[in-house]
Amino acid sequence: MVKYIKYSAFLGVVLFAVNCSTVHKITTNSSSKSIQKPKVLGDDDDVYLPVAKSDRKTFFKNTDKEAHWVDSVYNQMTLKEKIGQLFMVAAYSNKDSAHIASIDKLIKEEQIGGLIFFQGGPNRQVRLTNRFQSLSKLPLFIGIDAEWGLNMRLDSTYKYPWNSTLGAVKDLKLIEEVGKQMALETKRIGCHFNFVPVLDINTNPKNPIIGHRSFGEEKHNVTDHAIALMKGVQSNGVFCTGKHFPGHGDTSTDSHYALPQLLFDKERLEKVELYPYKRMFDEGLVSVMVAHLNIPSLEHREGWPTSVSHSVVTNLLQEELGFDGLIFTDALNMKGASKFMAPGELDLEAFLAGNDILLFPENVPLASEKISTAYANGLITEDRLAHSVKKILQYKYKVGLHQYRPVDEKNISGAMFTTFKDALHYQVYENAITLVKNNDEILPIKDLRQKIAYVKIGDDVNSSFVSTLKKYTEITEVNESNLDSLDVCLKNYDLVILGYHKSDRAWKKHDLSDNELALIAKIAKNHKVILDGFVKPYALSVIPSFEDIEAVLVSYQNSDIAQIVSAEILFGAVEPKGKLPVTINEEFHEGHGFNFEKLNRLGFTAPENVGMSPKTLSRIDQIAQKAIDGGMTPGIQVLVARRGKVIYQKSFGFQTYEKQAKIQNTDLYDVASVTKMIGTLPVVMQDFDQGNVNLDSKLGEMLPVFKGTDKQDITFKELLSHYARLQAWIPFYKKTVDASNCPKPEYYSWGQKSGFTTQVAENLYLRDDYKDSIFSQIVNSKLLDKKEYKYSDFTFIILKEYLEKKLGKPLDELVNQRFYQSMGMNNTSFHPLKFREASTVVPTEIDSYFRNVWIRGYVHDMAAAMMGGVGGHAGIFSNSMDVAKMMQLFLQKGNYGGIQYFKPETFTAFNTCYYCGEGNRRGLGFDKPQLGKEGPTCGCVSMSSFGHTGFTGTMAWADPETEIVYVFLSNRTFPDSNLPNKLSKENIREDIQKVIQEAILDR
Repeated sequence: MVKYIKYSAFLGVVLFAVNCSTVHKITTNSSSKSIQKPKVLGDDDDVYLPVAKSDRKTFFKNTDKEAHWVDSVYNQMTLKEKIGQLFMVAAYSNKDSAHIASIDKLIKEEQIGGLIFFQGGPNRQVRLTNRFQSLSKLPLFIGIDAEWGLNMRLDSTYKYPWNSTLGAVKDLKLIEEVGKQMALETKRIGCHFNFVPVLDINTNPKNPIIGHRSFGEEKHNVTDHAIALMKGVQSNGVFCTGKHFPGHGDTSTDSHYALPQLLFDKERLEKVELYPYKRMFDEGLVSVMVAHLNIPSLEHREGWPTSVSHSVVTNLLQEELGFDGLIFTDALNMKGASKFMAPGELDLEAFLAGNDILLFPENVPLASEKISTAYANGLITEDRLAHSVKKILQYKYKVGLHQYRPVDEKNISGAMFTTFKDALHYQVYENAITLVKNNDEILPIKDLRQKIAYVKIGDDVNSSFVSTLKKYTEITEVNESNLDSLDVCLKNYDLVILGYHKSDRAWKKHDLSDNELALIAKIAKNHKVILDGFVKPYALSVIPSFEDIEAVLVSYQNSDIAQIVSAEILFGAVEPKGKLPVTINEEFHEGHGFNFEKLNRLGFTAPENVGMSPKTLSRIDQIAQKAIDGGMTPGIQVLVARRGKVIYQKSFGFQTYEKQAKIQNTDLYDVASVTKMIGTLPVVMQDFDQGNVNLDSKLGEMLPVFKGTDKQDITFKELLSHYARLQAWIPFYKKTVDASNCPKPEYYSWGQKSGFTTQVAENLYLRDDYKDSIFSQIVNSKLLDKKEYKYSDFTFIILKEYLEKKLGKPLDELVNQRFYQSMGMNNTSFHPLKFREASTVVPTEIDSYFRNVWIRGYVHDMAAAMMGGVGGHAGIFSNSMDVAKMMQLFLQKGNYGGIQYFKPETFTAFNTCYYCGEGNRRGLGFDKPQLGKEGPTCGCVSMSSFGHTGFTGTMAWADPETEIVYVFLSNRTFPDSNLPNKLSKENIREDIQKVIQEAILDR
């Protein structure tokens, strides 16, 4: 059981007074501000009382077989071989043959016990590991110092978040999973040790070497995270090494270059620095690394490093704390130790101090000779040598080196990068990113109608952040080097997002320059500002005042996934959960962090996080490429979302077969009849929701023009179910072209002029009164003889007329004002060329039968074109992301971004198949899965699913049962829509939908 001893209030005050230098001044170019250094002692501090040794947990149990093997091997070893086991030598897989030969020699001649690998690559390291192991009589320990995964040392490997980022995460199961993944990689390349976790409590914000390597400044938080990481690593067969004993967190010197000094008394060390070690020992930590520190309260010899101190390594670590695992020195080439004593002498002193393994020795032959001489002279006893060497052999047995097998050299790269790691990475940042200020609940950003600017600070990449921001609403990047000019440019914006982006490389400085501080101050004073820092938290401490900044988000690192998740948080797709692991200033202290309730906007994640297989989803690529290679369409956009998260969004091919412009995710497509569902239908549903129409409303009542006609008694339900005996369509344009299929001058003008303002293509305008003629033809058209399902464009042309007369505004204005603006569907419009460059709008056809021009940015559907581009049945241009937003709104039964656009019962009414019994699969406006073999879907989605397809080669479908949204956009009509529809014949859209269903892992 965990037990604690509470110090008295008096003792706490006394100890706090002893260490009273807790306030540092951080000076900026314009002012100074007191930054509260973390409180490390006080009335409520506790000292951990360890459990009995027999009650300690263990990941690697002792066995009789192990003991027998250890004794057997030890008894056969020469003195030189025993001494050789004490050395773990530095090796590199990026160095030349001379280095490799030097390691070969040490293995053969000095019988060294292990190697610690540094820079290189995984494939090269595995080959060298196998080479070196083959030369060693007794298999070698292989270690690596990989605090944020192998990427700390090796190229072509996965980079996990830093410990300081993990320290902000409260879900320790995620930390354990990070440890597990790190262990699997480490094990895969033949390593037995990873020198993690860092147990230093970073109570000094100016610490030059620990900093982001620590889980934070608070001992409980550090220890909890360290235990979780250790569990993940050691439960998967890799040894952990806690470091840097007894604690490097409150130093101001880098022990790589000099010997840091800690002037704390023993009581302070017991309470703070030693706290994580005591708990870790009880939890089963295998090994400890002793730091090069000068701590007079522990070692009375002046300037004597802890790594060679018998008082520290033996008396404190082994006897007082009862640690009986492996003990490593920190690297003996570090100046904190090597300046103290010459090679050889240093190694001997470190062994005499009680260390088992001498890490990174500079001269193994000399050190071996020194230790051998000491042994011969009785300075080192047989018991002392056997104590360390047998312990080394014991752990070699535990890690399986008694049955050594070479590392498999195949598919190393595949093991380094798995899709699950990205899934985990998303989860970590969803739990780490910390909201430290949120005045007036400005976050999440709710009103997407406001004008938002983004200004970059820092010198690193920001593309993932900006591109994700733009998936939520229109964001303007403002770049202006002159501060006054920048301030003027921003006057036109309601909100400014300042993104502070610095390199994600561990040792790069994140300091704000004087100019950047001035920029933040001025912009915050004159504008409403959100500051998002993709930096170590300490970097923000130099900002003199946050008073004028409305919101501050700490995103910790500048990785792509951090940028994506941070943008999600700004717009409420993810709620912030992180808590600061360190103190930034008096206001933003350790443990601080706000939460808010997330909005139900689409977010982004990896497939595994929503129960989908990325491997299966990757088959979409093959099907899409098949369509392009087969000439079925020049280009394609595909998006898949599940449970409110986009998990697949890709573009394939080019805008045309000339292959000059690749399709981008942001390009716009003519979605054809999908317009019915995402353009007209939402407004119809709102009108229904408000009680203006009902299922039994009759067409003659809705539009008086139908009174007295054969259509007056068509009900709302019949109309929207395509069960009203209406004709499929009328080729209205044919009467307006001549025998050569050229526009007749009595109907068209090449150029706008009075009476000819209805634009149907570039520079081509239709007579304004012809729109009335189109509707008259519909009114006067004959009904079909038989009452059966018949898909008709007339339905939504009629509904457009109804809505515009009823609500007094054009359809494009209605849907934009009521839905698109507030949903952030800024890439969706009936007239895309009014707000987008033509180069970003995919061409639909080279028209040779009506307009006789390239159709780009003008609706392909002839009737919609003759209505000025705004048809109730066609005319919308959009991209996969925007279409998915509307589909998600439907899935969420009328709610998106926290706004209820219509009641859930309204959606249910429209998603009902009222005439399935009569063989009509349709809902109200929605298409539904086929009732027989033929239909719009793969035949593998639920009957509650809904969607629509479009003539240009489009499809949008959603399934409430699986919570999946699927969007497919193409321009299969290019260059000639009259050619056979190979895309449909080959079932490309349906086959992709089938793959999506097969990718579901958690049915």
